[in-house]
Amino acid sequence: MQYCSSCGANVEFRIPEGDDRERHVCHNCGTIHYINPRIVAGTIPVWEDRILLCRRAIEPRYGFWTLPAGFMENGETTTEAAIRETLEEAEARVELDGLYTVLNVPHIDQVHMYFRARLIDGQFGAGAESLETALFRESEIPWEELAFPTVTESLNRYFRDRNAADAQYGVVVDDIRRRLERNG
Repeated sequence: MQYCSSCGANVEFRIPEGDDRERHVCHNCGTIHYINPRIVAGTIPVWEDRILLCRRAIEPRYGFWTLPAGFMENGETTTEAAIRETLEEAEARVELDGLYTVLNVPHIDQVHMYFRARLIDGQFGAGAESLETALFRESEIPWEELAFPTVTESLNRYFRDRNAADAQYGVVVDDIRRRLERNG
């Protein structure tokens, strides 16, 4: 950020008084510009015993499989975002069964929220951001071709919970941290 969105003056990167980290601060009007994590909302859409996945038609991870999800828009709730993204990416109408995973991804400044969902009518297709969509049983999931760690984590937990004797689905809150490669 170079210019203040309030007055147009130059901003500087410094720690504002009373704060504990550097922020973009306007030297003219004093506005502090906070840059906060982005929220990704999506679903784990189920039809009978299968999960609906989308093969990505966009970067990052073009051609890899993912759950339908995307960035939340201003003016919408997380549930509205999850439903909208499922319709946009998979042309599927869903009914939400509750929040399932909240995965913090601090190295890319994101929070991913997945809701358990049921396809309303079993209909789906490929939206503009998907090459194709398909339903997969647990044994058919293309695990090595999943686009993101949050998708893998959410699906692993979902199948573990679904296969448990009591089939309880609590809300999972966890962190996905980048694994640092070690030299030597």
